[in-house]
Amino acid sequence: MTLPLHPVSAVGALADALRRRVLSGEIAPGTTLPEQELSALYGVARPTVREALAVLVHEGLLRRERHRSAQVAEVTVSDLDDLMFVRRPLEELTATSLAGRRVGEADAALARMAALPADAPWSEMVAEHMALHQALVVAVGSPRLERLYGMLAAETRLGLVRLRVVYSDRHVLVAEHADLLDAIGRGPEEAAREAVAAHLDHSWGDH
Repeated sequence: MTLPLHPVSAVGALADALRRRVLSGEIAPGTTLPEQELSALYGVARPTVREALAVLVHEGLLRRERHRSAQVAEVTVSDLDDLMFVRRPLEELTATSLAGRRVGEADAALARMAALPADAPWSEMVAEHMALHQALVVAVGSPRLERLYGMLAAETRLGLVRLRVVYSDRHVLVAEHADLLDAIGRGPEEAAREAVAAHLDHSWGDH
């Protein structure tokens, strides 16, 4: 028995296109996305636009108030500092739980990140970065840790958009993640915790 594969819907394709543009910084935070303009730009019906925008609102990449156009979500440096305040203990818990282990899925995400061409959209770096950290969280085997980490995903991705300025040389970002995975893989727990602290200590491109 074979199961047919269905092509990506117009809603899914539009949501993917807009997501890439947001996560590559092409559409800046705070930008308004009028349905009529998107409908004309992409040649799709307004209900399709409305559904695609709803997908990104659900993901936290867009915000929308009643009777207003959707906007790309904005996160301030203060927001991101608070995000890291919450992320850091979760990442440290993850690292100490995995100390002395290699996580194949995280290594695979790092390899994909390293293989991206220099002109690849920044959104692809964001995707592999998220895949790497998510793989570490999943490897711990705690559904509650996964849920907590998942709640931070949207703001984390929006924060990573800002990092394209900090990491104009993408090899530096790859090297930092390689160091992190190596430290976790070697252990012991204290060294893994220290690696997390060093990894999360960076500017958000605000200076």
